[in-house]
Amino acid sequence: MKDPNSLPQDPMLAELVKMSRRKTLTRRTALAGAAGVGAALGLAACAPAGDGGGATSEALVPATDVSDSEKVLVWYNWPGYMDVSEDELSRPTLDRFQEQSGITVEYLEEYNDNDEWYGINRNELIAGKDVGADLICPTEWLAARLVNDGQVQKLDSANIPNKANVAPSYLGAAYDPNRDFTLPYQGILGGIAYNKELYKELTGKDAPESVEDLWASELNGRVVLISEMRDSIGVIAQSKGIDITSASSFTEDAFNGVIDDIAALYADGKIKAFAGNEYMDGFANDEYVAGIVWSGDVVQMNFGAGYDKFGFFIPETGGTISSDVFTVPMGATHKKNAELLMNYYYDPVNAAELAAWVNYITPVVGAYEEAIKLDPELAENKLIFPDEAFLASTHGFRALSAQEEQVFVTAWGRVQLGA
Repeated sequence: MKDPNSLPQDPMLAELVKMSRRKTLTRRTALAGAAGVGAALGLAACAPAGDGGGATSEALVPATDVSDSEKVLVWYNWPGYMDVSEDELSRPTLDRFQEQSGITVEYLEEYNDNDEWYGINRNELIAGKDVGADLICPTEWLAARLVNDGQVQKLDSANIPNKANVAPSYLGAAYDPNRDFTLPYQGILGGIAYNKELYKELTGKDAPESVEDLWASELNGRVVLISEMRDSIGVIAQSKGIDITSASSFTEDAFNGVIDDIAALYADGKIKAFAGNEYMDGFANDEYVAGIVWSGDVVQMNFGAGYDKFGFFIPETGGTISSDVFTVPMGATHKKNAELLMNYYYDPVNAAELAAWVNYITPVVGAYEEAIKLDPELAENKLIFPDEAFLASTHGFRALSAQEEQVFVTAWGRVQLGA
């Protein structure tokens, strides 16, 4: 199995990873600092290679599945994306799966940013080699790349009968119409978070009402943008009247206009930093007053604070919606074990318990009814169980061609590097 601490062969990637590790105190701080190491990794990862891009030149052969003889599974996921006990010493739903299945799961919070993770593992993915995990949870857009490039294994639905519980809205993805290679883990909303007390103290207003309110002079140097391009760019582009779902509206010129505006705001000190999940720490210590973030993190930030310290809203002009998905890399050797775990989390009881802790949108039909039994107030939280009216104000970032992907990510990386 690949050593997760190994460095990429590419010299630029290797140096960026070393920079990131020198700054790291926890996994959540892997992108700390205005340099935006994760974005730079994405920039390097998307630079043209000898064969062009990250596509696999020949069809890969899945690794031999040894699940029947080896009851183990390595799962890479994002920080704060699994329920934990009050003493933080156990993971109740995951522990129960291990007891019921006899499969030992090594659960590692190895994600902080999609571009960063892809940049580190790109060579292994292209070659169909082991990336250190049997199961990963990339965001939809990266999963689409992995599927289109033939770098993940086809799932066996016979091992996932609870796939029938996946909400219809999560089926029929353009890149994976039958969900043969990916299945949704949690849905994600991108919008605006703010520290209620500090925002009012600094601006005299109870809460921001628009994206433009983030650029108020009173907030100079106290605003953070998530390093995930599709969320930060998506929210800001919509505030300018751009339809991010449409190629005719969201053109390369329109994108570059948004990039130029963000670069100017960063240069002027309006934006303090671009960050992955570690922005939660910045909000917790009052470094950030407001910013564009993921909804579920705000619920967890309030839990950590012990009271309703932070607010979150979807701007009237629109927020973003996407999902993180289960998928099995081509070099993984425990696919069946991964499928059994997916099946477990598509049981509404388990899905509701997970949603009650991670506070993202569950894709499982029946989880809402189970959540009512657990915590009626939680079940009415629209950030976890949104209704159609709420979802109508959120939109998905349109699919990008390979050329657009390279152009967009390169530009986004340069902004974060201050170039």
